[in-house]
Amino acid sequence: MRPFGKAMLEQAEQYPADAELWMNLSVVMQCLGQRDVGLTIQSLALQQKRVFLLAAALQPARLRLLVLSVPGDISVNTPLDCLLEDSDIDLVFYYVSPDDPLALPIPDHDAVYVGISESEENRTLLASLDSALAHWPKPVINQPRHIPSTGRDTASRLLQNAPGLLIPPTLQAARSTLLDVAAGSVAPAERIAGCDFPFIVRPVGSQAGRDLEKIEHPEELDAYLGKVGDAEFFVSRFIDYRSLDGLFRKFRVALIDGKPYACHMGISSNWMIHYVNAGMYEDAQKRGEEAAFMERFGDFAERHRAALDAICQRTQLDYLCIDCAETQAGELLIFEIDHTMVVHAMDPEHLFPYKQVHMKKVENAFRDFLFRLTMAG
Repeated sequence: MRPFGKAMLEQAEQYPADAELWMNLSVVMQCLGQRDVGLTIQSLALQQKRVFLLAAALQPARLRLLVLSVPGDISVNTPLDCLLEDSDIDLVFYYVSPDDPLALPIPDHDAVYVGISESEENRTLLASLDSALAHWPKPVINQPRHIPSTGRDTASRLLQNAPGLLIPPTLQAARSTLLDVAAGSVAPAERIAGCDFPFIVRPVGSQAGRDLEKIEHPEELDAYLGKVGDAEFFVSRFIDYRSLDGLFRKFRVALIDGKPYACHMGISSNWMIHYVNAGMYEDAQKRGEEAAFMERFGDFAERHRAALDAICQRTQLDYLCIDCAETQAGELLIFEIDHTMVVHAMDPEHLFPYKQVHMKKVENAFRDFLFRLTMAG
């Protein structure tokens, strides 16, 4: 993407008033690992305007979706432009203001999608939006009051004891608490209820595996705290979810209006799986297994019907993604639930010829859901 980013930067310098160009350049820079530069560029774009139209690829558009968003990096809002690529739906991204979320004139739309992630910074904003959208004249997807249920600690409480589902409690721990554990002066369970070695730790607010590690003994925790300076952390019991062949398998599933759809499966010898570094691009055998998973996803969904239904019922979100695995005991192990995960069909077709048809199912399901809502309204 570097040549593409360089060309965009040169173009942006020629057209400093092109806010759309600056916003696109912000995304490119973040994808290249230049987060701070990307956010600075985004700020420049938002100084010019806070409403951006991504016109449908297929015109005339059949529906206009208002997507409420917040400034921030690429993880803080739902990337609906990926999910609805090449569709007949106009996306209007409306960047809300913290003090008065809907202060700007509201563009014409057929439905509203709340794409704002759960975070401590966004909780007051989500509460304000909930009041503003309580009697909205158009359908609202993912009511703001339900979005806090995707928080790591909240989700772990919400989904406890759901049938067929396993999610270890996620507990918040101050740095001072972890320092005591690292020093060996206390056992983890003495300060963090029900937690012992090994456990996983990450800073509160961490996304995409940033500073996420498995800790097996106090010395590892001491080394971890020596390089990660955050004040608050999430800690949860580590679950060994290896299959019988010794490999770890992680699934991404989209829940749309209560129905599950396969998005991808990553296979790795490492417990912390990210699809891009799981070797899926290099290993044809792994891709073959993913293809079989997506083709027979109905069997997976049926095995875990009770767990998936419980997630829908307890979160009450219209659109939600889950990262999960299957334990050897047959439970659905939940790593994360969120409505801002990336769902896309951008993998190269010569390597992933099976993906387009299955990702089209996800796109069509979301699209059909929007049409049902707007027609009912």
